Amino acid sequence: MNRTCELRELHRVTYENGMQMQQSLVALRQQNEIPDQLLLLEHPPVITLGRGGDAANLLAPQEALRASGIRFYETTRGGDITYHGPGQIVGYPLIHLGEGSRDIRRYVTNIEEVIIRTLGHFGIESIREEGMRGVWAGRDKVAAIGVRIARWVTSHGFALNVRPNLDHFRLITPCGLQGTGVTSIEQILGRVVTTEEVRPVLVQKFSEVFERQMVPPSSPDLRIVKVVVHDGEGRVLLLHRPHGDFWQPITGRIEPGESPEDAARREGREETGLLIRAVPEGLRQSFTIDPKFLGRDDVPILFVDELTFSATVSSNSVVELDSEEHDSYGWFTFEEACGKIKWSDDRDSLEHMKERLA
Repeated sequence: MNRTCELRELHRVTYENGMQMQQSLVALRQQNEIPDQLLLLEHPPVITLGRGGDAANLLAPQEALRASGIRFYETTRGGDITYHGPGQIVGYPLIHLGEGSRDIRRYVTNIEEVIIRTLGHFGIESIREEGMRGVWAGRDKVAAIGVRIARWVTSHGFALNVRPNLDHFRLITPCGLQGTGVTSIEQILGRVVTTEEVRPVLVQKFSEVFERQMVPPSSPDLRIVKVVVHDGEGRVLLLHRPHGDFWQPITGRIEPGESPEDAARREGREETGLLIRAVPEGLRQSFTIDPKFLGRDDVPILFVDELTFSATVSSNSVVELDSEEHDSYGWFTFEEACGKIKWSDDRDSLEHMKERLA
């Protein structure tokens, strides 16, 4: 086991950010600027359609998806239609097959083997089905697989159902397969099972099957906070950043030795002049940014670990902007705010808070 693989234990990642994250890492891996990677994460509710997939396998209209808080995307992986959401472990291995065996079939079979061994650890017997990629417990699918290979570097990967909302799978014909069901580890075992319980087992089995030494990332994350300020009556405060020309909630980094709560209060005061009471939203997100955006050239890519807070403030309050960061502000409805913001993680934070308030 002489090859290393960086294990990136991420948090909630929007599908758009996940695609951008993989594109950046694949390019770096193709140029041998980074070692192999294994990204473990969770997506907000999303239905994706792979290359060559049949759109008829989406059984619900767009209005029903929006009502359920589910988004829809056509993507670059193989396979047909599938669902991702909280309670799944989504794994994106970024492996250079050119440094080992250029055998795509074997690679996919190895992913299935990782999942089969993981399920076996929990006493679950699972199988492969000839001609149907994925892992099955009886006639029910417990893990979906869809991959992409570009210049012999893999991307996309698998989704293992630990305890997702299985009702969401009724909105699609999973993987385009008729007459099959979908299950989860929790449903099979009949007890509460968390993704935190399954992740370390999955990592161990991945290390065994792919013969990789799993190592921590070579660079630490940038830790930041986001504060979504609302007036309690359905309006959200957004700040406009002239550098880049986009709207955003209050955002800033956590300084060394500072707690996230203190950072949220400090950023609120520095960016708006408001004395806010920051309330944790229970939302932790991961994404990547170009280090050059922060004037850094010491790392090839920068991972961000972001905690979301909310604060209630009267829309009549006097806002005093930090002119070095923002040039204007506005109060907007949730729908208007989602239309103005640029980044998908900001949108996810707004929708998460709106759902909680409702």
